[in-house]
Amino acid sequence: MQGMIDEIPRHVLRIQMRLFACRERLRVCTDDEALHDLRIALRQLRSLLRPLSSVAVCEALQQRAAELGRLSGPLRDLEVLQAYLQQQGHESAAYSRMPLLQQGYLQLLDSAPLAHLLDALDDWPEQWRQAASNGQLHGLHKLIKERLRKDRKRLAQALLDPAHDRHRLRLLVKRLRYAAEAYPALADMPGRMRLQLKQVQSALGDWHDHWQWLQRAEAEVDLQPCVLAWRDAMQSAEQQASLALQGLTAGFVHASS
Repeated sequence: MQGMIDEIPRHVLRIQMRLFACRERLRVCTDDEALHDLRIALRQLRSLLRPLSSVAVCEALQQRAAELGRLSGPLRDLEVLQAYLQQQGHESAAYSRMPLLQQGYLQLLDSAPLAHLLDALDDWPEQWRQAASNGQLHGLHKLIKERLRKDRKRLAQALLDPAHDRHRLRLLVKRLRYAAEAYPALADMPGRMRLQLKQVQSALGDWHDHWQWLQRAEAEVDLQPCVLAWRDAMQSAEQQASLALQGLTAGFVHASS
């Protein structure tokens, strides 16, 4: 138990250092992956904290991370779209979105959610130590395993629902996969199932991107030339997702038998 009490703040510190680095990369515009890497670090932080949400000091930090996630998500969606348009030779559509993208970076850097999260991360180690001293961290292993079990059960129920919603499935798959990555020793998840989760997430992510772009194309007329290709790509992604979901469902049934 003491090992986990010591390791979790070390993990949080590593994530904090990555968030600082990503902020500076965004500030000086050194590369195109800064926002993506910031969101990966943010995802790792949220995945680490979510199973501990019943611990007050973790719940507060998790809420700060969630706020930044909600703010940065649409900006990342725009970034992915702009990169796609550039790659596919839609120069005018890509170029017209650059000012909005640059403005988004500046707004994110100056945003309250980013400042609040970084401030909270500075204060959090002492809060964690205080929680440990007050006996609030007893039973961490049990707490984490129970949360992972619930996440797995929710996904299993969704997989067996013939009317499952792809958007919800995607979120459930991501949540379970990233929680298992945060706590591999407690996840009790074979490598094959981890691979299946990754395949399902990839296929559903591809489907979600094209679904989202088609929604935008209804209001953004310069995207109309892409619509036919996006419809075909979304249909292909649906088929890939269905195959991947079949494999994942079979894996869940086998693991439960």
